[in-house]
Amino acid sequence: MYKRYLEKNGYTIKAIPTYLKTQSQFIKWCVDYGTTAESIDYKTFLKYIEELRKRNLKPRTLKGYVSNLKIYFNYLTEENHRPQNIIQNINIKGVKKDVVHNILSQDELEDLYYSYSTEIGNPLTRKRNKIILGLFVYQGLTTQNLQQLQVENIQLYKGKIDVLGTKKSNGRVLELKPWQLMEFMEYINEIRPQILEQTSKETEQLFLPLGSSLRLQNSLAKMTKELKRINHKFIDVKQLRTSVIVHWLKQHNLRKVQYLAGHRYISSTERYQQDDLESLHKTINTFHPFS
Repeated sequence: MYKRYLEKNGYTIKAIPTYLKTQSQFIKWCVDYGTTAESIDYKTFLKYIEELRKRNLKPRTLKGYVSNLKIYFNYLTEENHRPQNIIQNINIKGVKKDVVHNILSQDELEDLYYSYSTEIGNPLTRKRNKIILGLFVYQGLTTQNLQQLQVENIQLYKGKIDVLGTKKSNGRVLELKPWQLMEFMEYINEIRPQILEQTSKETEQLFLPLGSSLRLQNSLAKMTKELKRINHKFIDVKQLRTSVIVHWLKQHNLRKVQYLAGHRYISSTERYQQDDLESLHKTINTFHPFS
């Protein structure tokens, strides 16, 4: 049953054996201790953590065990085998957490988009760049996502974009904003054919530079310089994606954001969570031995 739960909720086939092994070890410990996963209380679970600590595990490895068991407890809760996930807020001391900083606000993201003019310079490249910027700001795409996109990945009549998976990310289908659809229609039907004609290229790649190459690095570098002039807080396109994911986490649950961002592992999404000072103090006071 737990394996089906993992498969249903998008955990990769490669990772599932690890979750099942962690579950099995925990259940065996519960039996030996005289309890069950369905009835164990918080204080008793802390004893299990102490048992794991005796193995001299690295803090990150220990955190991995606890994170896997949080998923197992979520399963027990959703299947009504437990009233609540009692270990959801446990954190392990000693694990360095990357701090997410330099986040642009939602207004700042949109201001970058709307301030990028298509009325100056080459209209072909300016309109192309405007669409690319929109995909950074509204869909949180990576430069690799952009490079992989082909014409067929834009579902104009459904208002969606099919983002292909990579070695490090999952594929996903994302909604496009209404104004993005209008821009894509013009780009696919008018702008892109002109770029193909000027460059004598034969390719299904969606976004094309005006030079002989198919790579977008130079085009993105020029756009980045201009975005820095629009907003001095802007650093690079990775900052845009980070900001978008942080804002998603304020609107959606963790699993939804994992899908939107294309993260293979939920831990990747968790790195973007922002705790306010009050909740951080509360967690430290409540879980002092481990947080």
